[in-house]
Amino acid sequence: MKQIDLGNTDWPVSAVALGIMRMDALDNKAAVKVLEAAHDAGINYIDSADIYGDGKSEKVFGKALKKSDLKRDDFYIQSKGGIVSGKRYDFSKKHLLKSVDGILERLGIDYLDAFLLHRPDPLMEVDQVSEAFDELQRSGKVRHFGVSNFNPMQIEMLQSGLSQRLMIDQIQFGIMHTGPIDFGMHTNMTDPGSINHDGEIIEYARLNGMTLQAWSPYQYGWFEGTFIDNPKFPKLNKELQKLAEKKGVTKNAIATAWITRHPAEIQVILGSMNPQHITESAAGADVALTRQEWYDVYLAAGNMLP
Repeated sequence: MKQIDLGNTDWPVSAVALGIMRMDALDNKAAVKVLEAAHDAGINYIDSADIYGDGKSEKVFGKALKKSDLKRDDFYIQSKGGIVSGKRYDFSKKHLLKSVDGILERLGIDYLDAFLLHRPDPLMEVDQVSEAFDELQRSGKVRHFGVSNFNPMQIEMLQSGLSQRLMIDQIQFGIMHTGPIDFGMHTNMTDPGSINHDGEIIEYARLNGMTLQAWSPYQYGWFEGTFIDNPKFPKLNKELQKLAEKKGVTKNAIATAWITRHPAEIQVILGSMNPQHITESAAGADVALTRQEWYDVYLAAGNMLP
């Protein structure tokens, strides 16, 4: 599988990662098959969060990793913290340290390759985060750090007080979530496409050597479902099918290839727990779309060029 360098490092990571948010629904045997399918497809990166399945997803992953023939070193493993479900966001030093300890225990590992702050906390005190990150790095529990769903100024504010360089930001991006690129093409206009919801995050990441990770890449709306084979999107699926037949892959693979075609080298996070879907979707990282093919998909999704 195509690989990219993570952030400003020379770590070669797969252009597609496996997100384990839904792993809590699997038994041990099924979870092992998911990990093996991901590894066989060339995926060497795992994304998690302490709130996925109220922690059960990480427990299932940890048990499956031990049960499989795979090793800890077969994967870069990252998780996220900072959300107390339904109550608050919490970037206090105490909570972040406790969060990482819980993550490591559930995953059954000694360290995280990356730890991300899950969503921006308006009560964030940079010195609290800085102290937590320093302690986590000193102890060897976390190697690198990043954020999720942050805009550039939030990143800048946090970065100003850290001794570590933030390497990662997660955003929702895909064929049906094109806001981060729409507004750039609609500069100097007043139509809906010109609204900037994300603060030039793609441009910021490219300028600052950050890896963007695209979550829910095959979803439309707010977790409303997938656009693949969805009758609500006949024109898009027709275009995806045409390209899939041309490239000898599936529509899922084309949806992956559309993201990895972007020069920002965005890492795609697959959320499927279906081994076949993982294999098919991951194959898209090695599919080359021409410039026109990329735009054809963009337009078929209902977008316009001003």
